[in-house]
Amino acid sequence: MKLENKVIIVTGGARDIGREISKKLAAEGAKVSINYFGSKDQAESLQSELAEAGAQAIITQGDMTKGEDVSKLIRSTVEAFGDSIDGLVNVVGGLVERKTIDEMDEEFFNHVVRLNLNPTFLSIKAALPHMSAGASIVNFASQAGRDGGGPGASAYATSKGAVMTFTRSMAKELGPKGVRVNSLCPGMISTTFHDTFTKDNVRENVANGTPLKREGRPNEVAESVSYLLSEEASFLTGVNLDINGGLLFS
Repeated sequence: MKLENKVIIVTGGARDIGREISKKLAAEGAKVSINYFGSKDQAESLQSELAEAGAQAIITQGDMTKGEDVSKLIRSTVEAFGDSIDGLVNVVGGLVERKTIDEMDEEFFNHVVRLNLNPTFLSIKAALPHMSAGASIVNFASQAGRDGGGPGASAYATSKGAVMTFTRSMAKELGPKGVRVNSLCPGMISTTFHDTFTKDNVRENVANGTPLKREGRPNEVAESVSYLLSEEASFLTGVNLDINGGLLFS
């Protein structure tokens, strides 16, 4: 198991892609600290599932846009697993609602940017004092950060582009400490995100536009996260890795 006894935090780790990531890391031997916000039932069921499989996992409720809740997550992790944090996966984020610039006001724009960018900043800042050489961070950007997103997703796309740039900056800043920082840029992955925000005919058209002729699966994203956290990716940092079935080449 390539992550055996590694302590890894997953923000937004109780549902959809985050859930699959938590399960994959646990299967690879990691001790997983899972943050959730509103999905308490899903978090508790995930913790039970992992415990039944013999994995070590804790769950902590918190809003990752708030520094005090991020600090609580770090404290819970350290209390449960010791002072060393080996990995951090920042999944938290969302589109909120599709709005054109005419429909957006300043409050909405700031909310979307804050939701997608601030948790990455706050979580890295809080976790870093507990990280040493060999630690790895994986942020979640999006294909939207490369191509500007679909209709009404300009605020979301802008915030994810910022995550990509912050990833590169942190890779430079933390590299001398031996800490690697990368991000994933998912395309059309089959999750409740697209169930909520993307029409079925659009999903079908996008899927058919990929060379693989399908949507991605959350477990496929989880496999990439596991790789980036492991020593197998020891010379990768500052990478914004596309995972979109070939829909967009960077």
